[in-house]
Amino acid sequence: MNLTVSAAPHIRSNETTRKIMLDVLIALAPAMIAAVIFFGVRALVLTAISAAACVACDALMGLALRRKADCVGDLSAVVTGVLLAFSLPVSCPYWVVIIGDAFAIIVVKGLVGGLGQNVFNPALGGRAFVMLFWPAAVTRFSLDAVSAAAFGTVDIVASSTPLQTMSRSVLPEASLLDMFIGNIGGCIGEVCTLALLIGFAWLLYRGVISWRIPAAYVGAVAVLTLIFYRGDNALAWMLYSVMGGGVMLGAIFMATDYATSPTVPAAQIAYGLGCGVLTVVIRYFGIFPEGVTYAILIMNAFAWALDKAMPVRRFGVMKGGAGK
Repeated sequence: MNLTVSAAPHIRSNETTRKIMLDVLIALAPAMIAAVIFFGVRALVLTAISAAACVACDALMGLALRRKADCVGDLSAVVTGVLLAFSLPVSCPYWVVIIGDAFAIIVVKGLVGGLGQNVFNPALGGRAFVMLFWPAAVTRFSLDAVSAAAFGTVDIVASSTPLQTMSRSVLPEASLLDMFIGNIGGCIGEVCTLALLIGFAWLLYRGVISWRIPAAYVGAVAVLTLIFYRGDNALAWMLYSVMGGGVMLGAIFMATDYATSPTVPAAQIAYGLGCGVLTVVIRYFGIFPEGVTYAILIMNAFAWALDKAMPVRRFGVMKGGAGK
């Protein structure tokens, strides 16, 4: 008799990986629409190529390791591809995106056991890899629509993002309204705060994520940037810091990844706070103006430790281990 033993927890539920991933894709749809409006059809093409590359890499890993691969059916690889594309500028060459996808699926996810076994978020792992070897591909931003025809380097009139302006300790020229609706330079999926909040509301309604990690993450960034503000307006500095860069995208869609975040409620809050603190520290003292990628990846490594340090008290068990 063949027995299949999967990773804990062993809970019967009507929820499936496919249903959860489909909800995530639905939540990402408003940000995709906003990206097409502000950056043109290349944003959609780049995202589609990224998703397709992740599915192909997942299928190849399944064949190579003789492991069942349901990357198309469960939509997990599609979500990874979409999130990786969302964390890159629209001008990023397609071939760079494909290399990032391959690293995310093969190295970060596949070689450690596949879906649910990965320690680090695959999409952020892929972005970190691209940042390491092709930093220019991640830091060249355009405010205008970009042609979808070019496979390689795209000719653009580069512009600074609000976060790059803030790295000089001055407030951006873009208004807070522009920041909220997405009329700014930045990565595909991070610019429109309104669209991301709509997606957040959907995920909460569907019960896919809880409020703890996003609230703790954004709250930590808000408090720290309000206290240690730069420029001449503390409140404005805080609002620009929260809406600029990938804080909202990271807090809602990246930091809440099931496999790489804690499951215990108290640990989730501590995890979110850690992500927020590290984001501000990296922004203030790092070489890149954005700190979301490395902040979440660092906290991914401590997710299991936080769960161990903050266990849920079991019913019928008194402090010290004695039962009632």
